[in-house]
Amino acid sequence: MKIIYLILIGVFLLVLYIKHIESSAVFFPDKKIEFFPSQVNLAFEDVFFQTADGVKLNGWFIAKPNATYTILLFHGNAGNIGHRLDKLLALRQTGVNIFIIDYRGFGKSEGRISEKGLYLDARAAYDYLVEARQIPAAEIILYGESLGSAAAIDLAAKIKVKAIIVEGAFSKGRDMARRMYPFIPDFLFSDSYNSLKKIERIDVPKLFIHGRDDEIVPFELARKLYSLSQEPKEFVEISGGHNSAFMDSQEKYISAIASFIKNL
Repeated sequence: MKIIYLILIGVFLLVLYIKHIESSAVFFPDKKIEFFPSQVNLAFEDVFFQTADGVKLNGWFIAKPNATYTILLFHGNAGNIGHRLDKLLALRQTGVNIFIIDYRGFGKSEGRISEKGLYLDARAAYDYLVEARQIPAAEIILYGESLGSAAAIDLAAKIKVKAIIVEGAFSKGRDMARRMYPFIPDFLFSDSYNSLKKIERIDVPKLFIHGRDDEIVPFELARKLYSLSQEPKEFVEISGGHNSAFMDSQEKYISAIASFIKNL
C-alpha cells in the first residue's frame, strides 16, 4: 500500500508540475515600454481599446499614406510591443498600415494573459480596426509571429479578412511540449493553442515564413501546419534563428511579404 501511495503522490505532483508549466511557462510579459516608434522615425498613434470581457488594451497604429492594406500584428510570447521596432521597420517597407497590439498583461494593457484572453484580445483588435477606424475586413491582413500565430489563425478561422501571414508558427501546444519536455508523456498536456484543427477552415491566401535554423519552434511543425492548410498558400524558408531570421534574411523576408501582398 505504501508503494501505491507513493506512486499516487508522484503522479499528483507530476500533474501539478504540468499545470504549472501550462499556466506560467508560456507567457513572459514585460510591463515597461522603453522603446517607441518615434525613436526610429516612425510616426504612430498610441491607441487604447476594450475587449468583450472589459479589459483595456494598448496598441500602436502606424499609418502609411495611400496604403491599400492594414496588417494587424500579433507578436510573440515575451516582452511587449516596444521590442518589435525592427519588425515594424521591416514591415513598413511593404507599403502597409500596421496595427500592433499588446495582449492583456503586456506593456500598458491591463489584465492577465491566458489562452482564452489571447483570442479575446485578437478579436478586440480586429473589431477596433473595423468599427473604430472603419477599415473594411477585405483590407485587413492578419500577421502572427511565434505564439501570435495561434492568435492570428484562431481569428482567421472565425472572421473575414483579406489574408494571413504567420512567421515561426507551430502546429499546436502539445507538439511543442513533446519537444520541450520529452520525459513527460505528451497526452498529459492539454490540447492548447491547437492551430492544426483551425487552419483547415481558413480559405483566404496564406503565407508561411519560417527560419530553417529556428531553435525554438522546429521547422517541421510549421511544415505540418502548412500541409493541412488549403490553397491558396505559400511557404517561404529563410535562414536564421527564431527571433533573428527576419533580420538575418531581411531582403528575402521583405521581398516575400511584398510579393504576397502585391498578388492578393
